[in-house]
Amino acid sequence: MSITSKICKPIFYTSLLLAISVHSETLWSDNSISYLKNVNDFKLLENDNINVITFEHASGHNWGDVFFFVDRITASQDANNGRHEETYGEASARLSLSYLSGNKITMGPISDLYLAGTYEHDSRNVDGLGYGFNNYLVGVGASWDVEGFKYLSTNVYLANNDDIDNDYQLTVAFGYPISFGDHDIIIDGYLDWSSAADDHSADFHFNPQIRLDVGKYFDKPKFVELGIEYSYWHNKFGLNFIADESTVSAMVKVHL
Repeated sequence: MSITSKICKPIFYTSLLLAISVHSETLWSDNSISYLKNVNDFKLLENDNINVITFEHASGHNWGDVFFFVDRITASQDANNGRHEETYGEASARLSLSYLSGNKITMGPISDLYLAGTYEHDSRNVDGLGYGFNNYLVGVGASWDVEGFKYLSTNVYLANNDDIDNDYQLTVAFGYPISFGDHDIIIDGYLDWSSAADDHSADFHFNPQIRLDVGKYFDKPKFVELGIEYSYWHNKFGLNFIADESTVSAMVKVHL
């Protein structure tokens, strides 16, 4: 662990805890569970039967915002691959500089600036062999007010990685709703770009979803959504000797 990481992480998390403990107010909140079934292979995970259950939480507060998710991934043993079990999760929080300063910070389309942090955890088991990692990311973020988007945010991080050299990461998250007639569609997702280091290449991951609000047809809008998720990953995990991932999954999402 670098000296920078030792200093930055305690400062960030101490500031965050102090901020949220005083005059904290929740402005909105959403919890959901999703089920995804692969339509084609996951490249590094090429089992025939792959299932992913995801719990997500997102909330906005007067001090900033929070997002976290946990994926439970299972894949049955087949002729060429062993049984795969994996739990992967990320927890992200952003502390508003407008909240800290007491003055609204805006610059053109930027509606606020943040201190941002993310914790990544992975635990995998393949035929009884377990391995995983813990990564810590600290940086700055921005929210953007762009016509048509429900939300658009960017974060730039310094990543303190467990198993590989530290690098930099850019994350963009977006949500774009479309309505026509009685039909409501949401296109949302994220893209991550991580820089190269001595022991790995730069990688790029684009992961959008397109979902139809079917609950609206049964007088329960924003309750059940059906759609697809697409994952494109170049140099997955920083490995430049594997083919790019291009995976489509069918999905159902239930908001709790």
